[in-house]
Amino acid sequence: MFDRLSAYAPQALAVLRIMTALLFLAHGTQKLMAFPAGGFQPGADTIFFWAGVIEIVTGILIAIGFFTRPAAFIASGTMAFAYFMGHAPQNFFPVNNGGDAAILFCFVFLYLVFAGPGAWSVNKK
Repeated sequence: MFDRLSAYAPQALAVLRIMTALLFLAHGTQKLMAFPAGGFQPGADTIFFWAGVIEIVTGILIAIGFFTRPAAFIASGTMAFAYFMGHAPQNFFPVNNGGDAAILFCFVFLYLVFAGPGAWSVNKK
């Protein structure tokens, strides 16, 4: 059974890439455009503004599979920075400091650096 599923690994990777990128993109639009509701619009001189820009740009690139590896590398580093600067000082445990999403984004994007975009991408490798 698992041998048959392995044939769909490139498509499963693409689904992981696309869904993760769309969720990441939503974090950026929430920061910069207050969409979906509940977000805020930081000034251009704040770290939150630049995080939002990175989330939007890399989210779009990763979603369409264009320059996936470099965009995922930047996104992964951004999430590592966000975790250690914003979440870890609050509490040791990610579930308590709200950093579990940052950790997941960091490691999924790090995986994409090595795995590439999978199927359904502008760049195939």
